[in-house]
Amino acid sequence: MPNYYFRELWTPLKWIGIRFYRDDDDNLWIKFWHRKRQLLS
Repeated sequence: MPNYYFRELWTPLKWIGIRFYRDDDDNLWIKFWHRKRQLLS
């Protein structure tokens, strides 16, 4: 698995444990609570 550098995007969904990230290729990832990040686009 390749290494990615992520930056977290702030949204109100973070308060309930749903976090969004952008990687260094500008792809969007989502993370639900303590699960692994999943690529959205």
